[in-house]
Amino acid sequence: MLVTINVAMLLLLAVFLYMLKRKNVKFSVRVMIALVLGISLGIGLQWTFGADSQEITNSMPWYNIIGNGYIKLLQMIAMPLIFISILMAFTKMTIGKKFGKIALFILAMLIGTTAISAVVGIGTTTLFNLEADQIIQGEAELARGEALVERAETVQDVTLPQQIVELFPANPFYDLTGARATSTIAVVMFAVFLGFAYLQVVRREREISVTIKKGIDAIYALVMGVVRIVLQLTPYGILAIMARTVATSDFGAIYSLGKFVLASYVALIVVFIIHLIILALTGLNPVLYVKKAAETLIFAFTSRTSAGTLPLNIQTQTERLGVPEGIANMSGSLGLSIGQNGCAGVYPAMLAVMIAPTVGINPLDPSFLIAVILIVAISSFGVASVGGGATFAAILVLSALDLPIALAGVLISVEPLIDMGRTALNVSGSMTAGVTTARLTGELDTQIYNTPAADKPLVES
Repeated sequence: MLVTINVAMLLLLAVFLYMLKRKNVKFSVRVMIALVLGISLGIGLQWTFGADSQEITNSMPWYNIIGNGYIKLLQMIAMPLIFISILMAFTKMTIGKKFGKIALFILAMLIGTTAISAVVGIGTTTLFNLEADQIIQGEAELARGEALVERAETVQDVTLPQQIVELFPANPFYDLTGARATSTIAVVMFAVFLGFAYLQVVRREREISVTIKKGIDAIYALVMGVVRIVLQLTPYGILAIMARTVATSDFGAIYSLGKFVLASYVALIVVFIIHLIILALTGLNPVLYVKKAAETLIFAFTSRTSAGTLPLNIQTQTERLGVPEGIANMSGSLGLSIGQNGCAGVYPAMLAVMIAPTVGINPLDPSFLIAVILIVAISSFGVASVGGGATFAAILVLSALDLPIALAGVLISVEPLIDMGRTALNVSGSMTAGVTTARLTGELDTQIYNTPAADKPLVES
């Protein structure tokens, strides 16, 4: 009976969100309302029953139908969208003429900001004096640590050359399923090969290239149609996800790890400020960037998926920031698998510095710090973009540094809370790469960038 009441409360709130949609309330407002309602519902459930109660345990599978169902739909569109977005980049003439220069700038920005993120993570961890052995490990943390060790066995004995080989798409159709940890970068590589092939066709058989371009445009329009349908479900997904997360969270553990949570968000905010400084150095107004990117960053924060945010990422760059569509598609897509500032930069660097003292390594030793920064930058290639990306990056970095991976499990209680900020920073990093690349190559429409944000929402009601 109580489970039925819990589920009914979720459904009533979902109906309320639908009524807001019928009244043409802006998408971003509905997402924020869903976030607040989800947190409130989660607090109410935990206060009434307790995180480990049977009522919560039996109710959450029903909540997962909406929450996890929404995440699975985002995963469904991720690979097709990445693939077709890269191809679309090649069909733009400006990309065709300046591809090498543009690709170099985007990669340099993504990898460079990830290296900077590692430095910030190291500095923040040192400033807050964080060490892994300071944290009390319960059953959940120990179980998480054992799971990480098991997962690490698949990559621990793999050499760097072998890791590089794993990035290549032996079977692109298999990688389109997202079956491998490096599937995202493999799909990007496959799309890039097809893109270069398209450019050759343009030079040799222009009539055929026109047909190919029409086909790519048609597939892109179809995929984006699916994307728009899925994005309309965002408020309901956020409602269920936040309710479940808060209802099942161990607030005692979160309180005990509050120092790490605070340090993490300090690092994430510092890197975001660095993004704004980079924009300012190119002569752009960083305040305008914040205003125009806010809706997309809020979506990334609440949904915790960089891949699911890709369509909003591209749309924000093109419609609000003045980035050409080709550059926006490329920076957004590459940013899903290369140089994720939060998941592949800040997080593994903080873990490495926290864990190093437990095995007698001085985390402030210059050679160790240089090794951390270099390994973080290199390991940022191929990080998964929908869930588990930060874990995979941490395993690669800790394995390369020969540090105990199991200790990374001590943070399981605060993972969802930190992952929200990491995802938003990942998306900001890819947008910053797109804007600065367009600016440096003279492709940025400064009139669009400098125009105040229009009232038109990114997702139509």
